[in-house]
Amino acid sequence: MPKYYDFETRDLFRKYTDAEQFEKIREYGTVTEMWQNCIFGYADRVAVIDGDETVTFARLEEDAARMRALFSDIPKDKKIGILAPNSYGFVKAFIAAVTSGHAAVALPPHLDAPTVFGCSMITETGAIVYDGSLADRLAVVRERRPDVALIKTDDAADEAADAVSASPDDPCAVVFTGGTTGKSKGAVLSNDAVMQGTVNGCYGYPDVFGQRYLLILPLTHVFGLIRNLMTSLYTGSTLFICRNNKDMFRDVAVFRPTIMVMVPALAEMALNLSRKFGKNMLGDDLKTIICGAAPVSPFLIGEYDKIGVKLLAGYGLTESANLVSGNPESVSKPESVGIPFPHQSIRVNDDGELLLKGRNMMLGYVGGAGEDAYEDGWFRTGDLCRIDEDGYLYITGRTKEIIVLPSGENVSPAEVEARFNAAPFIQDSQVFEDENELGGRILALEVVPRLSELSGVAPEERGAFIVAELEKINETLPPFSRVSRITVRETDFERTPAMKIVRYKKFS
Repeated sequence: MPKYYDFETRDLFRKYTDAEQFEKIREYGTVTEMWQNCIFGYADRVAVIDGDETVTFARLEEDAARMRALFSDIPKDKKIGILAPNSYGFVKAFIAAVTSGHAAVALPPHLDAPTVFGCSMITETGAIVYDGSLADRLAVVRERRPDVALIKTDDAADEAADAVSASPDDPCAVVFTGGTTGKSKGAVLSNDAVMQGTVNGCYGYPDVFGQRYLLILPLTHVFGLIRNLMTSLYTGSTLFICRNNKDMFRDVAVFRPTIMVMVPALAEMALNLSRKFGKNMLGDDLKTIICGAAPVSPFLIGEYDKIGVKLLAGYGLTESANLVSGNPESVSKPESVGIPFPHQSIRVNDDGELLLKGRNMMLGYVGGAGEDAYEDGWFRTGDLCRIDEDGYLYITGRTKEIIVLPSGENVSPAEVEARFNAAPFIQDSQVFEDENELGGRILALEVVPRLSELSGVAPEERGAFIVAELEKINETLPPFSRVSRITVRETDFERTPAMKIVRYKKFS
């Protein structure tokens, strides 16, 4: 029988945050309501730094108000597309769109002109706000959709327009998934969902308000949009926009962030460079890293803890407005993705699949896609999980990645990989089904070594050392899940834009 869990209280997170700050965390039903409180409470604080431009909350509202006026003739049932790189222009356009009563469509800047046109059709956009450097991506829209208003990010009306009240159930944002369950789809997030995701970003660490955030994740990704931008604005923090990730460490030195939101691959890179140069490349002011979008290695959690930085793992989906759970006990429970956030219900099916309901869940996909994403009204995540006796959630794999062996046994690659990844000298791994010399089906393992942990082993002996050590781990696994071939890679795996490893195709 399925198991059900309800998480309605935030009190589980209370002890991890300064008491006075915890009481300041309040819930809003709409972005407009939140934004009006931000303007009142943080008017003179710096909201965004983008290059030479330093923008206060009051200035951001003034600029957004003049852009809102440009949307006055756009029917409320039409959405506002935003085609811009990480920039103040994107931030301004997003705030203007969602406080004008429209839903904003986050269009990734790498899209080509035909795809931008296709997105404008399926999302029913009435206007697209675009960065001048991306004007060529609108060629097909200009030709085939003259009804769509095209507005540059630096356009402004002569007069300002007031923010518009919305309903919590009204659409607020459309964010495209990474396509992990097939073709990329646009998830429609309500005001309620966006605000729940935003508030969830305040739980599980000591200092919440008035922080310094560095933006390195794309704002068109739900992790960057909700956890990086929206939580920063909500908490009266300052967001420094890193325009080019190659400049990240230079920007860190200038801005001195206190909190960063990043994927594990970037955290790994920063750690390796810190060791190489003998100093914390993320700066001495950094206290907290919020890490997700891909599995977080317990090794990273432990190493950052040694230098006084709490690396907090979490779990979320585009369809859940990013945040489902966060781990305030990453050091003591490094393999967990944490405690589920409030206003959620969780169901674990007999096969271990995680299903969700809650205030943070999407309204659906644009165009009515994804009917198979639900079961009895519950959203099917496609993730396999378990919950321990303390209520902590563990993701153990993906349903679509399960390997069915000739013996009939089911193997979750992620669960086996986690055992090998526990070795400090393994950075990443992939378990997959392959053929042996006789054409039979076997489990194979490829690993990317963490060279910083192999300094005591001669370079010519590292391959043999790694294989020998991994064979010891292999022997501890159940016989049916042991790998028959181990390969040490000299290069990283192919990765998605979200830095997840691209899985090899299943055996056929």
